[in-house]
Amino acid sequence: MRIVILIAVLAFGVSAEAQTTAFVGGRVIDGTGRAIENGVVVISGGKITAVGPATTPVPPGATRVDLKGKTILPGLVNAHGHVAATTGLRTDQASYTRDNLLRQLRTYAMYGVTTVFSLGDDQAAGFELRAENAAATDRARVFVAGPVINGDTAEAAREMANKVADMKPDLLKIRVDDNLGTSRKMPEAAWRAAIDTAHARKLPIAVHIYWLADAKATLLAGADMIAHSVRDVPVDEQFINAMKARDVCYSPTFTRELSTFIYDATPSWVDDAFFLKGAEKGVAEQLKDPKRQEQIKTSGAWKSGQQYKAGLEVAKRNLKTLSDRGVRIAFGTDTGPPGRFQGFFEHLELEMMVDAGLTPMQALVSATGDAARCHHKAGEIGTLAAGGGADLLILNANPLDNIRNTRNIDAIWINGKKAY
Repeated sequence: MRIVILIAVLAFGVSAEAQTTAFVGGRVIDGTGRAIENGVVVISGGKITAVGPATTPVPPGATRVDLKGKTILPGLVNAHGHVAATTGLRTDQASYTRDNLLRQLRTYAMYGVTTVFSLGDDQAAGFELRAENAAATDRARVFVAGPVINGDTAEAAREMANKVADMKPDLLKIRVDDNLGTSRKMPEAAWRAAIDTAHARKLPIAVHIYWLADAKATLLAGADMIAHSVRDVPVDEQFINAMKARDVCYSPTFTRELSTFIYDATPSWVDDAFFLKGAEKGVAEQLKDPKRQEQIKTSGAWKSGQQYKAGLEVAKRNLKTLSDRGVRIAFGTDTGPPGRFQGFFEHLELEMMVDAGLTPMQALVSATGDAARCHHKAGEIGTLAAGGGADLLILNANPLDNIRNTRNIDAIWINGKKAY
């Protein structure tokens, strides 16, 4: 018996030792704004056990991975995405299936997005996948908001908010927007009731806005995340100060705006191999179809798209202002609906944030440590630090030199396993 136990212990020791990996010699961007040249990251199982300079001890027997000339950073965290009932360029509820959601989460992951917070319209399959995050090794982790809270009265909104809270989501979501005057906005009494109910149920609540007035009103009422850019006018002192006072996060979602006006012509990236690796079959051909483009130009959506295009320029200026003033920025894209391409658009978003005036490091922090902090996951994901999850993005080039180098992916690790 004692011999059997000894053999078992020895076998376990070999197995555990084999799971320890040390990434050495590369540039470490840790998700907090710190970069270490010639750094070391050690992982064991699904956790990070050590991060530091070249002198950081490597455990005996650890597998060494030489990253000389490469950069290692946390897997990207999308603070505002979706896993949705989308197939190709269309959506229907029949597409909200476990298999389709897994396909989307794997698409995110192959682009280095290892966590996505799905902000609304989440159903049972999304909740089931959330429960399996700890075992995920080939797809992004997912967190869910459940159905978007709505209602024409305070009573109706309160009832729905409680019903969704009973599903045990990670947060709640409301929309306070009239879609450029084309629809009825959620009444103030209703959205106030939803915010109050979220806090009573000890859940954070994110709000979809467009206008500064709505952003300020919901923020002052207790909203915990501004889930889109203010796109009508420059942000003002009251808004900035209120955001900072409660450390509320702001998610720009520039690529959401891009998707509203770009498809009246062939996008410049439609034949890009980096786009195509994640695109579903036939999508590129549809995007290049002149008939489809002409239909878009003659549709009512084209006019609103031009307004969103103008709003994007306001949004860029507002992002720079808010970042300069110390508001926490939560990287987000609103990807998932048709035409908002998961994985690929996250890299476009980083580029657009830098174009708006952020440094590459600021954009990367927003997409790693700050995105995790905004959803109360600091220390679990989003940073390279002892005790955190071993979700890693390894690049062949330095993204601090050029943010487009995030496209030059060498490997992606999820929960301590090499995924792509």
